[in-house]
Amino acid sequence: MKKRSAPQFETALAELEQLVVRMERGELSLEEALQTFERGIALTRECQSALRDAEQKIQLLSRADGSESLSPFAENPAPDQDESDDDDEL
Repeated sequence: MKKRSAPQFETALAELEQLVVRMERGELSLEEALQTFERGIALTRECQSALRDAEQKIQLLSRADGSESLSPFAENPAPDQDESDDDDEL
């Protein structure tokens, strides 16, 4: 299994962002656009693989402390019921 470090992930992500900007400008020839797109796909796969590896490592570390399952991460916690009642009054 090939190890990936955070700097490699960050570098790949930064390059991917630069490729997107170049393609969005619309100034590339068809051949350049295809090559850029192909490189972007490769970078996307590399980033996805690094994220999967990180997720697996987190799961292994979580199980090491005796817990059997992970709880989903909620980015935006659900608003309190009282707050949603305020919206109804508007």
